[in-house]
Amino acid sequence: MGKRVMTVDDSVTVRQVLHMTLENAGYDVVEAVDGADALEKLSEESVDMLVTDLNMPNIDGIDLIQQVRQKPGNRFMPIIMLTTESQPEKKSAGKTAGASGWITKPFRPEQLLAVVRMVCPA
Repeated sequence: MGKRVMTVDDSVTVRQVLHMTLENAGYDVVEAVDGADALEKLSEESVDMLVTDLNMPNIDGIDLIQQVRQKPGNRFMPIIMLTTESQPEKKSAGKTAGASGWITKPFRPEQLLAVVRMVCPA
């Protein structure tokens, strides 16, 4: 069984691209539609890595990362922000919250896979 990656994005299209890209590279994928959905699913199952959008309804990516980092066992889990935001202050907030990396949308699947493989080999 491959490593499990949770993708969190309110865009169905982005979730589909992420799912296909990661699954084809040998990862098991769990999808969440926003931060609240991600936290609910994380309480029921474990994942090896998280890829999250920043701007989402209910719980945004920064709040999600902060809450995930507070849970035992998630201190060192790789968490990648995948967002349209590229401002230095947003990146700084993500890093402070505990993001391991940052990818700006639109992204190329090979770019995403290079980062994922670096922090979470399949």
